[in-house]
Amino acid sequence: MFLRVDGLTAGYAGSTVIRDVTFDLARGGALGLLGRNGAGKTTLIMTMMGLVSPSAGSVHLDGTDIAGRRPDRIARAGVALVPQGRRIWPPLTVSEHLTLAGRRPGPNWTVDRVLETFPALGARLRHPAGRLSGGEQQMLAIARALLTNPALVLLDEPSEGLAPSIVDSIATILNTLKSDGSTILLVEQDLHLAFATCEEIAILDKGTIAHRAPTRDFRHDEATAHRLLGV
Repeated sequence: MFLRVDGLTAGYAGSTVIRDVTFDLARGGALGLLGRNGAGKTTLIMTMMGLVSPSAGSVHLDGTDIAGRRPDRIARAGVALVPQGRRIWPPLTVSEHLTLAGRRPGPNWTVDRVLETFPALGARLRHPAGRLSGGEQQMLAIARALLTNPALVLLDEPSEGLAPSIVDSIATILNTLKSDGSTILLVEQDLHLAFATCEEIAILDKGTIAHRAPTRDFRHDEATAHRLLGV
């Protein structure tokens, strides 16, 4: 498996949030990670990215354990994060964001391709990122990740607060990423986006993986969805 998370345990200030999380993902695959608020989804993503230190477990990426490494080293290993809340730098222009992210060009994603994919960004290159709409800021956050030409993309609720048309655009981008060979772990509340982009669904409940199934099966499993998600 390209990605293997085994027994990952982490938390904050002595409190355990995720415990013994174990899953794997093939290269070019997409896993939708669902769960109620407070289930530990963001903590899992942050731990995989090196922003939270694990207390146990491993994260093997293409055979190399990256758990506990510094975030910059994890990024250099091929992992990109699209964080919840976008976390763009408001004073920097769109152009400056793209220039910084594209300092190490790769074979698939260039600034030109990003601007073709997100034409709204091309029209706002000189605008401070803080003046963009919520949808445009999310496009910028995704573009910033793409320009690192990642092997694994971690996305934490990219649909949050966005109009359905923008969410559909994000689904198109994620499917393009998969066709380019990138692997995707998508944390989402929007079932439509998860179903449109992910072959499998996993549910995090009280810090552990409580269920995993092919998307086509999960869509018809109303009892499990209601029990673990309340939908």
